Amino acid sequence: MSDSLFFREEKIPVSIEQELKRSYLDYAMSVIVGRALPDVRDGLKPVHRRILYGMWEQGNTAGKPYKKSARIVGDVMGKYHPHGDAAIYDALVRMAQPFSMRHVLVDGQGNFGSVDGDNPAAMRYTEVRLSRLAEEMLGEDLEKETVDWQPNYDGSLQEPTVLPARFPNLLVNGSSGIAVGMATNIPPHNLGEVIDACVALAKNPEATVDDLLRYLPGPDFPTAAIIRGTDGIRKAYATGQGAVQVQARAVIEHHPKGGKTAIVITELPFQVNKAKLVERIAELVQSKEIDGISDLRDESDRDGIRVVVELKRDAVPQVVLNQLYKLTPMQSSFGINLLAIVEGQPKVLTLKQALEHFLAFRKEVVVRRTRFDLAKAKERAHILEGLVIALDHLDEVIATIRKAPDPPTAKLQLCQRFGLSELQAQAILDLRLQRLTALERDKILAEYQEVLALIERLTAILGSEQLVLEIVIEELLDIKKRFAEPRRTEILPDASELRLEDLIVEEDVVVTVTRAGYIKRSPVSAYRAQRRGGRGRRGALAKDEDPVEHLFVASTHDVLLVFTSRGKVHALKVHEIPDASPASRGKAIVNLLPIPQDERVAALVAVKSFTEDRFLLFATRAGKVKKTELSAFANIRSGGIAAIALEEGDDLLAVRLTDGQSHVFLGTHRGMAIRFHEREVRPMGRVAAGVRGIALRDGDFVEEMATFPENEGGDILVVSEKGFGKRTPVEEFRLQGRGGTGIILMHLTERTGAVAGIRHVHEDDDVLLVTAQGMLIRTRSAEIRRTGRAAQGVRLINVNGDDRVVAVAKLAEREENGGDDEAVH
Repeated sequence: MSDSLFFREEKIPVSIEQELKRSYLDYAMSVIVGRALPDVRDGLKPVHRRILYGMWEQGNTAGKPYKKSARIVGDVMGKYHPHGDAAIYDALVRMAQPFSMRHVLVDGQGNFGSVDGDNPAAMRYTEVRLSRLAEEMLGEDLEKETVDWQPNYDGSLQEPTVLPARFPNLLVNGSSGIAVGMATNIPPHNLGEVIDACVALAKNPEATVDDLLRYLPGPDFPTAAIIRGTDGIRKAYATGQGAVQVQARAVIEHHPKGGKTAIVITELPFQVNKAKLVERIAELVQSKEIDGISDLRDESDRDGIRVVVELKRDAVPQVVLNQLYKLTPMQSSFGINLLAIVEGQPKVLTLKQALEHFLAFRKEVVVRRTRFDLAKAKERAHILEGLVIALDHLDEVIATIRKAPDPPTAKLQLCQRFGLSELQAQAILDLRLQRLTALERDKILAEYQEVLALIERLTAILGSEQLVLEIVIEELLDIKKRFAEPRRTEILPDASELRLEDLIVEEDVVVTVTRAGYIKRSPVSAYRAQRRGGRGRRGALAKDEDPVEHLFVASTHDVLLVFTSRGKVHALKVHEIPDASPASRGKAIVNLLPIPQDERVAALVAVKSFTEDRFLLFATRAGKVKKTELSAFANIRSGGIAAIALEEGDDLLAVRLTDGQSHVFLGTHRGMAIRFHEREVRPMGRVAAGVRGIALRDGDFVEEMATFPENEGGDILVVSEKGFGKRTPVEEFRLQGRGGTGIILMHLTERTGAVAGIRHVHEDDDVLLVTAQGMLIRTRSAEIRRTGRAAQGVRLINVNGDDRVVAVAKLAEREENGGDDEAVH
């Protein structure tokens, strides 16, 4: 019979799809469980566990001399982890880096890298030993059958499947790793806080996430820094997944000698490379994305991080700092994914679940350790019991031994004569003669009583879950007492993200809009004060057919509401308006907002926030007024929304921001005026048409509307087209009912021209006038004569030829109360 009959292979058809799926799943689970993810019990991946056990096995502990890293790596690779020396050394190095681990598990001597991303020295140069805290991961518990063991890769040795860690290392030092189809990213925490949360949960198993947050407020990174906000922390602890914003710590230093200011960075977010950060800042300065930095130095040393960002003299430190947070890794997001191996399977855990698994593991360790100690105590008690019997019958025991021909016979006779076990008989035979003295006999008896008491105590522990839990808590508190450190990372409750406005210097600016729709902004400081009656200065290169029509003061952080003549409103941020000199024309507003060609800008209002207690008061050229809550304009679409319904032939004239309790003042082109209380105008919706504010004579129209707080006093400033103006006390305009014809506002002649602007002012206000040809003058309100209603006033600005005054603005301190008149055109 041929050999082929005996060795004929039986071929079984297998689907290639099924084989690939099985092989890939086997590989994936091998990577997930055997390499990439930490165990929930000791918080270690296999490579870290094997390194620590290998060092423990070699006696490379905290109290012993350092050993070469190469020796540790070679031993671990040869015995337990056959995956290459580079992988083992990288893991060893990380456990020795104080900027990577909240509590290092390896005490290193030599170059182990830096926060600049420098590589560690070769393993033949560095030396290591276990840290004292790492010894608590192994310790005596490892020798007392507290954990399961498994064969190493070639079956020649045994290694622990998990270390009997006495503290929750998974949370204390965190972990990160990428497996097949999943990843873990657990931040480090403060040892004392984690233990406090553990103890609280052990005492109250019904504790909620909020209860645990009182003890464990959030991550505690080894590089310190600042966590912005608590919402991400709570979400991560409640669900196992979340993100926290980590911000570098920076201080602003002022140097009195040179007058320079610098931003000094002293703490960085976790895992941020300092060298790359400095390089990124330099790139932003070079590309002019950040303006205001004059010099950049890294002055870091062994005492800590110190990156100095020197500023230019005109730079605003907080704005530059906000730009650094926004554009560099000085503020970065740390994504939390609490994924760990639980009973051989990957699982996303909540904070409570992670602590529960650790407590359950520690209880198991204590129970197994107690069983081991109890078995050893019973063995010792058994031996001591035989020794006590021998001491009680010492003469007979000695005689029996002396008569025996050999030790086996003596052992047998002792067992038969005194009812001893073989172990007891052997212990008697091994007893040294010096133990027969009276003192030694007392020691044996005392030891026997101690062992009996120990057995009783260990038996009680095994019979009581509460005693087991008390031991777990006691050991945790002991670890806290010996190793806990103060928290490094500060947690700030404000989680608000940096807005674009935080990167813009907040300052008051003058915004002008021409009749043709060109808009610009310029600093208020660009308009110097002049005495009344002057010629003014050139304010814009306006043509005769394109005069300046609107002028107002706003902050660069305000939102500008732009109302068109047909009653539509658009939103534009003030800092988005082109910054230009007073003499330049600006930019066409149609390039910033979608305003149709048949409409023009009628009014502008600057708003800081859309609160519910504020109102917008509208006035039309036909004398109608309308009041609408400001909150109705909080969400304006990119194409604008309707603000007021207008009748045929009517146009929107003015819009004012009020508090609902202001006085309303309407002045007409022909010098009539009416003053009534805003309460007479009920709030209406956005698309309402409004009610009558003043009854107009034929050919007349409303020229201006002013608002001011009730009982505030002050004056009504009236300026005519030809540059004449006067102040009249508010009291001279009696309070009337809405809808009347009003009273005389100003005596108008050909010399004065028609009314050009009306403002409510005080003596300490500054007033800005602009003419159609772009001439500007800024003067103090107190320099303008106060006269009666019927007076024509005094000359405020010399107007040449066909030029005329087209706008008046009040440059007072900006306030948030009602009647903020200067924030309008």
